[in-house]
Amino acid sequence: MRVVIVTESFPPDVNGVAHCALQTARHLVDRGHAPLVVAPAPAPGNRPDASAPCPVVHVPSLPLPGYPQVRVALPSRRLAAALVEHRPDVVHLASPFVLGVRGMAAAARLGIPTVAVYQTDLAGYARTYMGAGEAAAWRRIRSVHSAADLTLAPSSAALNDLETHGVPRVRLWPRGVDTVRFRPDHRDEALRRELAPNGEVIVGYVGRLAPEKQVELLAGACGLEGVRVVVVGDGPSHDHLTEALPGAVFLGRRTGEELARIFASLDVFVHTGPFETFCQTVQEAMASGVPVVAPAAGGPLDLVAHGHTGLLVPPRDGDAFRKAVRSLAVDPALRAAYGAAARATVEGRTWSAIGDRLITHYEDVLAARKTAVAA
Repeated sequence: MRVVIVTESFPPDVNGVAHCALQTARHLVDRGHAPLVVAPAPAPGNRPDASAPCPVVHVPSLPLPGYPQVRVALPSRRLAAALVEHRPDVVHLASPFVLGVRGMAAAARLGIPTVAVYQTDLAGYARTYMGAGEAAAWRRIRSVHSAADLTLAPSSAALNDLETHGVPRVRLWPRGVDTVRFRPDHRDEALRRELAPNGEVIVGYVGRLAPEKQVELLAGACGLEGVRVVVVGDGPSHDHLTEALPGAVFLGRRTGEELARIFASLDVFVHTGPFETFCQTVQEAMASGVPVVAPAAGGPLDLVAHGHTGLLVPPRDGDAFRKAVRSLAVDPALRAAYGAAARATVEGRTWSAIGDRLITHYEDVLAARKTAVAA
């Protein structure tokens, strides 16, 4: 099968869309298929990922105003030319917003079926950054995804949101996790002594530092006796958070094996953002054998079994986050039990298994197109 993956982000970018697109390309190659990636060009000075498993076509891009870590594709003939040259059986649209919308239109002109992967809560972002615009965001989402042969939602909550707002032909496709890279035996006692020299319980957050992530909700945990908050990531909220989280350790952006060591060396993982359509870092923490505290909203509802692998708390409630962290910080046995259950829960959620499900979705779309043409 020949596939063009049109993605709004790709490595060297570090985010959920880029990571999922990379894993999708890898799996297609592993299964003998022929993918091609089309993505915005990285920022000047950032070299394209040399480990990409397939050819990558970069289109010109500019930084998003106020958020330079995000690149927005400019109009370019390279996208349509790539589709014509590669002759795909299906076009995979990863979080279509700008480049993906152009990919949808190009595929329609060429009569190529499309599978759109919903990954970004644009309505939640509109509410966070503009204080309004949620209805307009949903009109945009509905318009884009209604044009696809199939939309794939990463969680039950996302699927329900899409169907509630009138998006047709939606099916569930979750995310995999690298259970070899992220595993409990990467726990590093030397790193733990460095982060918490007085033997504190290490409570960590990993992800973008941006307003929609609401990382400032960890302020209460920073005030708990015997707790050290560790923040991994970068973004426009960095300076604000260094003031909002007194005593927290900020490690900046970390990747690869170093990130895996950090995950496994945590005692508790906390994700604070309420707008996650999936929340990959929760799965990575679980694979690392770490109990999770997360908001009872969006993707974490599918991932965290409350009272078994971690704790779900009301979104945006800083006091609830503080109480949940404290309940785990004072109970090592409970942390160990939740962590072991978390690891066991995700062991079957490999990217290989999830990738095979994606190929089945492609095959279903192609079969439906064939049936429609025959009729």
